[in-house]
Amino acid sequence: MKRSTRFFVFLVVLGLVVTMSGWSGGGSDQSKSKVGGLVYIIDPSQANPYFKAEVMGAEAKLKELGYTYQTFSHDDDVTKQDQLYEAAIAAKVVGIISDNASASATGASVQKAKDAGIPTFLIGREINQTGIGVAQIVSDNYAGARAAAEEWVKLMGETGNYVELLGPEFDNNAAVRSAGYHDVIDQYPGLVNISKQVANWSTAEAYSKMDSIIQTNRNIKGVISGNDTMALGAIQALKAAGITNTVIMGFDGSDEARDAILAGDMQITTLQTAYGYAQIAVEQLDKYLKTGSTGQPEKQLVPCVTITAQNAKQLEGYVMK
Repeated sequence: MKRSTRFFVFLVVLGLVVTMSGWSGGGSDQSKSKVGGLVYIIDPSQANPYFKAEVMGAEAKLKELGYTYQTFSHDDDVTKQDQLYEAAIAAKVVGIISDNASASATGASVQKAKDAGIPTFLIGREINQTGIGVAQIVSDNYAGARAAAEEWVKLMGETGNYVELLGPEFDNNAAVRSAGYHDVIDQYPGLVNISKQVANWSTAEAYSKMDSIIQTNRNIKGVISGNDTMALGAIQALKAAGITNTVIMGFDGSDEARDAILAGDMQITTLQTAYGYAQIAVEQLDKYLKTGSTGQPEKQLVPCVTITAQNAKQLEGYVMK
């Protein structure tokens, strides 16, 4: 091989090495330059206090770490969510924090972001796909529901008619919580489920569904609800009908549920640390941009806490004080 030819080959190989170095991941100088950049927070409506707590946690930690941010609501509309991901890509954000709109349909949006070099950190709700989001940080809904159901069964005295209110079918958390409840409750033949209704995490829908149930059967001793807002709607309907001494169980750990427990209108909720795990997601985004890794597996379960009259006073802003 001629000397000039060997020199040309050397230059080609050197060029490949330099190019591959530029592809080396989040620890590169290019990725480090993203630290402090713009982050999109894409969440459900903040009219729900749980999602508001997520947003507040993410915003506070982003500000603390020196990032700029913009917050948007997809309103559980997958088309709107996809448009927001497109906007994030156009804005060249350095990362996305999102409680997604659909376990099955969100993957396409997350994949688009990944293809554009933008990492997504999912909180609150999982998606069906793995390997496209950097992290999926969610509450251990199943274990939390089981623990709460055990307390509820005791308060029910292991007997009585009850109603179940469920969240929307697109949200995996609704099914997981219901499964956790029933894996405990169904062991007691004296506990009879007289109605199971989807109320879509809505206080108004829960009130309406509960009111309709009461019209046909007033013999209701308990209610199990997939979240706090639906439990509060059930309480309103039961009160309006003059039905008292019911055992009500919610899920989320909102301040409104805490107040209902302290007032004796509700007996149990399950705390999801919405504020806290949103902050964990931001911390992991920051680490990922600096080092190329979060140091954690993609799927991460955060333990829940059963809240009753014994510890309700310690609860504030989705945090145990």
